[in-house]
Amino acid sequence: MEELPIGELSGDERAEDKFLNDKAVGRASRNAVPLCVDLDGTLVKSDTLWDSLLILVRSHPLKLLQLPQWLIGGKASFKRHVVSSVALDVACLPYNSPLLDYLQQEHQAGRSIYLATGADKALAERVADHLRIFDGVLASDGQTNLTGSNKLASLRERFGPFSYVGNAGPDLPLLRAAAEPMVANPNGILRSRLRSQGLKPSREFIDRRRMPAAIAKAIRVHQWPKNFLVFLPVLLAHGFTRDPLLRSLLAFACFSACASATYIVNDLLDLEVDRRHARKRRRPFAAGDLSAATGILMAGGLAAAAFLGAQWLSASFLFWLCIYAVSTLAYSLYIKRLALVDVLVLSGLYTLRVLAGGAAALVPISPWLAAFGIFFFLSLATAKRFAELEALRVAGATPKNGRGYLIGDLEQLRSFGTSSAYASVIVFSFYISNPQVAQLYHHPGRMWLMAPLLILWLNRVWLLASRGQLDEDPLIFALTDRVSLLLGLVLVGVAAAAAI
Repeated sequence: MEELPIGELSGDERAEDKFLNDKAVGRASRNAVPLCVDLDGTLVKSDTLWDSLLILVRSHPLKLLQLPQWLIGGKASFKRHVVSSVALDVACLPYNSPLLDYLQQEHQAGRSIYLATGADKALAERVADHLRIFDGVLASDGQTNLTGSNKLASLRERFGPFSYVGNAGPDLPLLRAAAEPMVANPNGILRSRLRSQGLKPSREFIDRRRMPAAIAKAIRVHQWPKNFLVFLPVLLAHGFTRDPLLRSLLAFACFSACASATYIVNDLLDLEVDRRHARKRRRPFAAGDLSAATGILMAGGLAAAAFLGAQWLSASFLFWLCIYAVSTLAYSLYIKRLALVDVLVLSGLYTLRVLAGGAAALVPISPWLAAFGIFFFLSLATAKRFAELEALRVAGATPKNGRGYLIGDLEQLRSFGTSSAYASVIVFSFYISNPQVAQLYHHPGRMWLMAPLLILWLNRVWLLASRGQLDEDPLIFALTDRVSLLLGLVLVGVAAAAAI
């Protein structure tokens, strides 16, 4: 093999050296062009103005009366008033992870990066101070709303050539003028306009759950099985005819739509609290997978569908549905902070489904069923709260969600919940002894076999809660736990044997 003179490079080494030199020149050329990044929907997956407004609704509802006055002063003035009224926690905002990683790499490589946003400057500066990767901030100042053409003129005047990262239709002029156009979670309008103008971004930073999955998670389809309680009056009255079952089915759909609307409202109002929670921060609105505006439209549409559907049922059902909606919203806004009152309201919401089911199917509710439901659901609601506190105790954490409970309340809650459980079994035993049961069951004595099954299931729920293994709603747990499903089948079998 022929040896090269000292200091002379081979062909491969020259090619590699040229590649590295070209790469360095390219890097230097790119570094000379400042990188400008939008905030709302781009660096942050949510809209900070909407986030701030939702916190305002939660913390200072009376200030909503001032919104029209603030709007009169223009968008920039409106943003300044909102930001000065609430303190959004910038550390918990849902940042676009791929974009943030890229910006940190560019910052370490020495590139000048600027936060260029229509958000108010006070908020933008707090974001910049938190991330520590920006060389400056360009934002709305209370007089000029720095979006669209205003932002483009400002960037041209300050930088001349610039690179830009955006996400929505108003960013199109900036992307068209940018030396290096980039997008982050681009919406459909921007994608369509980019396509129609033949403009292809040099980079895309996608960090968002697919829309169908996000919507299904937001409306909490997995919680809908709780609404099967509306079928209970028909089943217990043995009303297995077409009309009552169809009316119960419509009642189930109305309750599911109404419940989903209230879940969305609850998530929107708890946005910042959820972002500080290890598990709840993955909820679609907290994570920025769905916008707050989308959530408001979804909640309104679902509520409208629920109450329009209720028009086909009885006035009594509509009354109970209204009570459910009002109670759920009151629970989300205030009642869930009141120790003991919260579990009473939760248990009442379960019982209310049963009452609404009877009103929908035009089936009278037995006072025995109502009494059983009060104690049974109170036990389950208490178990849910007990399990949450037990998880905090095991983790060595202190309750910070404003629910009004302390770790020291665990034993008292256990006492309340287990006593309610046994009270429900006692009511059920009195029901079996009622002479009216003989009108529905040919062999009512066989129903005594159901009592130990109920005791077994309730005891198991509380045992798992005490072990810290009950990490979801007890009714949802019953529909996913194999032992619970098996016990449920046995209960159905016993009831069938008693009826034959």
